Amino acid sequence: MNYKWLKIISFFITSFMLTQPLSATLLETKIAQANNYYTAARYDSAMIQYQSVVDAGYESSGLYYNLGNTYFKLKNIPSAILYYEKAKKLNPTDEDILNNIAVANGMIVDKIDQLPRFFFKNWWDNIYNLFNADSWAWISVFSFIMTLTASFLYFTSSILWLKKSGFFLGLVMLLTTIIGFGLASQRYFYTKQATEAIIFAPTITVKSSPGNSSVDLFVLHEGTKVVLMDEVIGWHKIKIANGSVGWLPNDSYEGI
Repeated sequence: MNYKWLKIISFFITSFMLTQPLSATLLETKIAQANNYYTAARYDSAMIQYQSVVDAGYESSGLYYNLGNTYFKLKNIPSAILYYEKAKKLNPTDEDILNNIAVANGMIVDKIDQLPRFFFKNWWDNIYNLFNADSWAWISVFSFIMTLTASFLYFTSSILWLKKSGFFLGLVMLLTTIIGFGLASQRYFYTKQATEAIIFAPTITVKSSPGNSSVDLFVLHEGTKVVLMDEVIGWHKIKIANGSVGWLPNDSYEGI
């Protein structure tokens, strides 16, 4: 056996195992440091520490919320809204996040009325936002186990009322499993894809087509939230809350 290669492999495995806890510890240290800076009203330093953790690839609703608060203290409202919205994607029912979004939105220029929504859409969104992706996944797993249990009861029991109970319980749990799995998948992909964005240009003119020479439609200001639609090189089709649609250059916004 080639012991030289064994030593090399062992070295890399050991190095990898040792760097993982140090990496996690470093992130925790940076977050704790940022919290201390924030408490001491050293918001520039807090922002640098929080941002370095985000740039390292770590994400959580609490981290985004704290970074949003820090930018708000620094009077950088577009960045505050961006990170509040990122926090909302991961924790859509948190009252503090929702309240801070409302406060920050009250400080931007654009006041856009939202189109009326069908009651069914509101009802579905309320269900969709009850839990995050992980919680919906666990609900789906639990429901699937209950479906198997109910099926076993239906096929093995000789008592009529137990067979009926197993049959109807199995149907309900199967439906819950399908819905839970669908919502978990949808929420997961929603959190991983930037389908919305915040305008960062102080003032930007929305165009009728992707190109500076196209017709001007309307003007947006920094901090406004838009929905991202079609994309061509350097441009993105967007929609705002009142239903108006147009095109913006990619460097004028940051994806949520």
